[in-house]
Amino acid sequence: MAHKEDRYQAHDYYLVDELLTDEHKMARAAVRDWVKQAVTPIIEDYANRAECPVHLFKELGEIGAYGPSLPVEYGGGGMDEIAYGVIMQELERGDSGIRSMASVQGSLVMYPIFKYGSEEQKKKYLPKLGTGELIGCFGLTEPDHGSNPAGMVTHVKDDGDAYILNGAKMWITNSPVADIAVVWAKREDGKIIGLIVEKGMKGFSAPEIHGKWSLRASITGELVFEDVRVPKTNVLPGVEGLKGPLSCLSKARYGIAWGAIGAALDCYDSALRYSKERIQFGKPIGQFQLTQKKLAEMITEITKAQLLAWRLGTLANEGRATPAQISMAKRNNVLMALQVAREARQIHGGMGITNEYPVMRHMMNLETVLTYEGTHDIHLLITGMDVTGLNAFK
Repeated sequence: MAHKEDRYQAHDYYLVDELLTDEHKMARAAVRDWVKQAVTPIIEDYANRAECPVHLFKELGEIGAYGPSLPVEYGGGGMDEIAYGVIMQELERGDSGIRSMASVQGSLVMYPIFKYGSEEQKKKYLPKLGTGELIGCFGLTEPDHGSNPAGMVTHVKDDGDAYILNGAKMWITNSPVADIAVVWAKREDGKIIGLIVEKGMKGFSAPEIHGKWSLRASITGELVFEDVRVPKTNVLPGVEGLKGPLSCLSKARYGIAWGAIGAALDCYDSALRYSKERIQFGKPIGQFQLTQKKLAEMITEITKAQLLAWRLGTLANEGRATPAQISMAKRNNVLMALQVAREARQIHGGMGITNEYPVMRHMMNLETVLTYEGTHDIHLLITGMDVTGLNAFK
């Protein structure tokens, strides 16, 4: 691959770096270096074979990619939300599936245990999740209930000092290799609660989903519960209702808004270099007006997304970022990245469909990112409801 080492050159058209602290830049540089050494050389092969590089779970823990903005005493990095964002951006420059491994562990497993768990649960699980010694997953989506989590049928029945859990979850990142699952289920009174379900509990299985054309280097599966007896000490005591899982999704969606920029940057970097190297009609294709139009529009949209993410991060640091603001950034930035990937693929011509370049892999991955953690259309309706005050979901 031509000039592979240059793929990580900065493209910061509006000097957004000047808005970052030294801590943000150090965190970004550390993760960028790790991605170049540990991910880039192997990711095309793993994606081609549809295999997850599970050895990276421990390494992600070592570089501080799990819960960077959670307190250090609970296995996190003690950094702010912008640091969390730039870390997700660099991971997704490598691959959306690698970022998914980290954001599920940090935002959907560690965060709910930190936010809603008992002190005993925090001490038992968070340090090991932070190092990658334990792998976690998040069980909300069901085979028949994706965008409508309130319709979930997974349920628990009271059994003295335990609950009996029955049901199934679908499209669960990390589930086949996870040691624990944070699972959301309905009690007999209809209230939704969160439970920590451990691998090895009788009746609990996590079969892998095969045949994906997207996120091929990420392991995805189901969660199946057949009369699983979960001790009540494994219930998250700090929350009831949909507020619990939805707050976790906001945390993850925030990371995706940053992460998608990384995928877009990798595609743009590759297309820009290729446009200067590929000669047609006696000159580089980057000298043609239509190619320049593509590249100019790509960097414009990336720049807008960078500013959106930075402002959202600033609001998050102040505790003022709303779920609707996060929805807007997730929806905008993922679609932007997908469109950048498609334009970059055209600039690469036929070579763009090969694994000599990262573009087609990013494009396929982003098709999933467009849908998970709230679909493109659902996020649009969240914004619509926020600006009109009228609920289109009813």
